Amino acid sequence: MVENPSEQALREEVRELCADWRTAGRYVPRADSWLRSPDLAFSKEMAARGLIGMTWPAPYGRGLGNVHRLAVTEELLRAGAPVALHWIADRQIGPAILRHGNEQLQEEILPGIAGADVVFCLGLSEPGAGSDLASVRTRAVPDGDGFRITGRKIWTSGAHEATHAYVLARTTPRAEGVRPHAGLSEFVVDMSAPGVEVSPIVDMTGEHHFNEVAFDDVPVAGHRLIGTRDDGWRQVTEQLAFERGGPERVLTTYPLLVQVLAEAEVADPAELGGFVARLAVLRRLCRHIAELLDSGGAPVQEAATCKLLGNAFERDVLELARRVTPTGPPALRAALTQSLLASPGFSLRGGASEVLLSMITKAEVAA
Repeated sequence: MVENPSEQALREEVRELCADWRTAGRYVPRADSWLRSPDLAFSKEMAARGLIGMTWPAPYGRGLGNVHRLAVTEELLRAGAPVALHWIADRQIGPAILRHGNEQLQEEILPGIAGADVVFCLGLSEPGAGSDLASVRTRAVPDGDGFRITGRKIWTSGAHEATHAYVLARTTPRAEGVRPHAGLSEFVVDMSAPGVEVSPIVDMTGEHHFNEVAFDDVPVAGHRLIGTRDDGWRQVTEQLAFERGGPERVLTTYPLLVQVLAEAEVADPAELGGFVARLAVLRRLCRHIAELLDSGGAPVQEAATCKLLGNAFERDVLELARRVTPTGPPALRAALTQSLLASPGFSLRGGASEVLLSMITKAEVAA
């Protein structure tokens, strides 16, 4: 890929930042860092350098392109940096509010995201619905100038550390003969609001990353509706292009791959060549998606393809590491264990493989 000098300069800045923090012992690189490594001090440092919300126009950001953000995020993921507290808000909630939010909502939320003061979690998946967002049952009932939200969300990453939640809720009940996607709306909800309850989902290692979140008649001001009521499905599919088409769908296990290459005996050069080739193609796809976003597009199918193929690549990295760990040092075995325990979420978050294949197939048929 050919990058311009401004993209290269951003890469160097992030590389130096991460190297300085590692040398000082301020963080330890790990796989799945964008969800499992929260560090407010690191997010604040990113904010001070103008590296959060960098694609947003003034006065909220620097007005750079998504290709510039790609340069930054690739380097953060390669370094296994602790970015979890600002990642989701920077990646998709800020852009969604810029595209569809009213002026009051923009002024209220965007500066907080850019300053690493506002931390978002995603209220999408639900018990019994999973990745099938058309089956969302959480409801938002009009209440004066605002709404009241009742329902449950599950697999909500970082909800215990979030200040705000993005919530997809049903504002019009499902009706016979009407598309199930109709009647959905998007909201910004304060996690400190009365009626919000977070229940931890602790994994087998004792790590607390996922949560279940209950909303019991939670009041939401009218200006916290993102965009148009009942148009949430169109808006959320645009938003998912930001979520599914980034390098975190490709580089989650990159720190483990680096350790394998550095510390284990890998005998098959052809196999390694295959990994390098696949990684190059996936990185090029991520850049293509960033370019489409910069041109004002919503690359829904391209992003679904990226996530589907990226997850397969990440699983194959784990399999490679599993085969070579007997000849590797304890640190490599520990890194593999850490990555394996995180891996069940790879294919679930952002949409299960069956959902992605359906989206890709429908696009092909339509073409």
